[in-house]
Amino acid sequence: MLCTVCSQRPSRRACPALRSDICSVCCGTKRQREIDCPLDCPYLVTAQAHPAAVVRRQHEDDLKMFLPTVRDLTEPQADLLRQVLSFIRTYRGDALMKTIDADVEAAASALAATYDTAARGLIYEQRPNTLPAQRLAGDLKVFVSQAGGDRGTSLDRDLAAVFHAVEVGARDAQKTLPGKDSAYLELIRRLIVPGDPPGHDDASATGAPGQGGSLLVRP
Repeated sequence: MLCTVCSQRPSRRACPALRSDICSVCCGTKRQREIDCPLDCPYLVTAQAHPAAVVRRQHEDDLKMFLPTVRDLTEPQADLLRQVLSFIRTYRGDALMKTIDADVEAAASALAATYDTAARGLIYEQRPNTLPAQRLAGDLKVFVSQAGGDRGTSLDRDLAAVFHAVEVGARDAQKTLPGKDSAYLELIRRLIVPGDPPGHDDASATGAPGQGGSLLVRP
């Protein structure tokens, strides 16, 4: 029997999410990315307890790229960043226009400038140049208006710092991995734990030095 996902390799594992047999390669590479694995899946539990060396190296490389962009954030900013990245990691945008790192950078840059201006008591909305970036920026603005609460200029300052961190992260990913248009998006999909509040038992906290901040990333 061939794997029901790739239809190329022999099926070796019973997948509880797909309710069919798949190969070990698809299980390992598509787990929690394209396949919504239940938390009690024995293959998922084993992989989390004993990650392969290549997975550990990838995680270490991801953190080396990610942590410098967030180390100066305060605790409220780190929590806002977690929410923003959780939104971005599942963002699909327009089906006809794929969202890439350049769109994330442009949207974050415009929002950082907009909120920085607002924190200084001025109203001037920056707009990205591309339609996908404009759409992402608009959806992000709606999202943070609901997630950030009512904190006035302090929220504007925090959001400016958060979106600047996203802007730098997306730009650095493009420089570090040239030719790969979704390196940053793939990175945050590997790192960020979706939907978990701060202090969740299944996540590790990566703090902002000297600030006590926490940002949830995959262990």
